[in-house]
Amino acid sequence: MKRIPTLLAGLLLAVGLASTDSAAAEERTPIHFGAIGWESGALTTEILRLIVEHGFGYPTDTLPGSTVSMEVALARNDLQVIAEEWAGRSPAWVKAEQAGQVFALGDTVKNAEEGWWVPAYVIKGDPARNLKALAPDLRSVEDLKRYPQVFRDPETPEKGRFLNSPSGWTSETVNSQKLKAYGLDTLYNNFRSGSGAALDAEIGSAIRRGQPVLFYYWSPTPLMGRYDLVRLEEPPFDPVAWATLTDAKNPHPKGSRSLPAKLSIGVSAPFREHYPDLVAVFEKVDLPIDRLNKALAHMSETRQSPREAALMFLRDHPAVWKAWLPAEVAAKVEGAL
Repeated sequence: MKRIPTLLAGLLLAVGLASTDSAAAEERTPIHFGAIGWESGALTTEILRLIVEHGFGYPTDTLPGSTVSMEVALARNDLQVIAEEWAGRSPAWVKAEQAGQVFALGDTVKNAEEGWWVPAYVIKGDPARNLKALAPDLRSVEDLKRYPQVFRDPETPEKGRFLNSPSGWTSETVNSQKLKAYGLDTLYNNFRSGSGAALDAEIGSAIRRGQPVLFYYWSPTPLMGRYDLVRLEEPPFDPVAWATLTDAKNPHPKGSRSLPAKLSIGVSAPFREHYPDLVAVFEKVDLPIDRLNKALAHMSETRQSPREAALMFLRDHPAVWKAWLPAEVAAKVEGAL
């Protein structure tokens, strides 16, 4: 009989150790962030990772994917955080949000926008560079019907070229549908860049050479602060028309400005439940667009990695991020910098 308490104690000790090991393993499991391919998303990802790692002690990592595949992964909790989510733009996000599988936290960058752009010299000319105005009456997407030869595609000279987003981005679907809706799909080639960097390189190369270029773009980005650009007018936003633009299979898309931009931090439902301390921070994130654009421009011009740029941003703008954090957490982050 004396052996029973000993055996029981040993069993309880083993169970206790197993529970401790299980809890420790759970604590060591990293929070998976989406590896966003565009500059502002990549920078925001690293800013949040540094705060999570140094302020709260949680390990993190990143997992790659296209916009839609990351949203699907978030719904499955294969990812836990998408640091720059243009919520409501893709059917994958809308479906997952309606099912309560994903949540958009905060309003992280005010006055963000997206649309179709041309360099100002295409419309106004540039005497300093001896550039004539090639499309002086260009104001709207409707006007593009008169100017395909101005934006001539070198590979198909009888058509113009429209620089779209890379395949896999939600905006690529929207832009492809807009070309049809505006009656431009037979006049312009729908050129899809291989990556965000490739899109930047083609736009930048054309502008440096003073060539006309028609392209989709958005802010916050370094490009917007670097060049004088004109956004082309589109019909007012219409939610019914917008639904036809986000559906690649809709044969009769209707024209509309894109959904008004609201940038948020996308999180999975389990993340929202298990990390209330981080949720409270994410809901307060507010990145001033002018400072963000400057940080992005410096990152691009100096070829900084997003991690290096995030460290610089945190060091240079403590008043911005300390407003999101409890004082003791902010002190830990500052100490780690």
